[in-house]
Amino acid sequence: METLAIAVDPQLDLFEEIDRLRRKLNAVILAHFYQEPDIQDIADHVEDSLGLARRAQKTDAEVIVFCGVHFMAETAKILNPGKQVLMPDLAAGCSLADSCPPDAFAAFKAKHPNHIVISYINCTAAIKALSDIICTSSNAEKIVRQIPEDQPIIFAPDRNLGQHIINVTGRDMVLWRGACMVHEIFSEKRLRQLKIRHPRAKVLAHPECETPVLRLADHIGSTSSILRAAQEIDADELIIVTEPGLIHQMEKACPGKTFIMAPPDHGCACNECPHMKLNTLEKVYLCMRDRAPEITMDEETRRRALRPMERMLEMS
Repeated sequence: METLAIAVDPQLDLFEEIDRLRRKLNAVILAHFYQEPDIQDIADHVEDSLGLARRAQKTDAEVIVFCGVHFMAETAKILNPGKQVLMPDLAAGCSLADSCPPDAFAAFKAKHPNHIVISYINCTAAIKALSDIICTSSNAEKIVRQIPEDQPIIFAPDRNLGQHIINVTGRDMVLWRGACMVHEIFSEKRLRQLKIRHPRAKVLAHPECETPVLRLADHIGSTSSILRAAQEIDADELIIVTEPGLIHQMEKACPGKTFIMAPPDHGCACNECPHMKLNTLEKVYLCMRDRAPEITMDEETRRRALRPMERMLEMS
């Protein structure tokens, strides 16, 4: 994936400059748990997708600097049409969002005309505009349980999260077959081997993982849920089955515990999201200095995408 070369004076104190620009622009910096530690440390709020959506909805700032991936910054723009939404690197996309092209999904939806569409927030604005309700990994189960039993559901785009919700609710749903490249790479076999080497460790896993991996987990939840569980579970060793950026917050919250990253299926760093890691402290500074790149979208798409977002926020 190509991205622009960064030219920043190496003598510049980026932390001070970002703080100065934050005050000058009346900006709020929102960061996802999967961002690099420096970005998490300069952010005003570090949360999961649901928490960031709520922060974006309620902020009084004039400028939102969104350190995450493209669909997250789009979500902030959907909720704040009158505010400028900046993103450090527009190339920071999402394999899960990319797995659900709007034209193909519209055709899929047309084959199930009596179904309502619940879409995971990890999708593009165009998919949100085709949906009835948006959910996150934090509130997906709660939202599905509020839908009448006789109402058929399409769940998109994450088949693994959808299958997990089917497993815990017993609710039959039609699943779009999308997935996250990071969470699908975790290996059931290698996780079992890791548990043997650390028999007292508890396993905390994200529901975007495949079902065989989730069966080995002591706790399944969103990034914020995993962070809370790390503080509450009585164990000195915790095996973490999600993107490793979350460990920065876990180490700050639980200084006496040891965190072990679950191994991917291959001997690589495939459990790191390459899209999330495109954002850097230098790019945060540059996007605030230049007030670009900026997230924009046509008003019709924004309004159609807003309705299912508002339903989610009401239901959660």
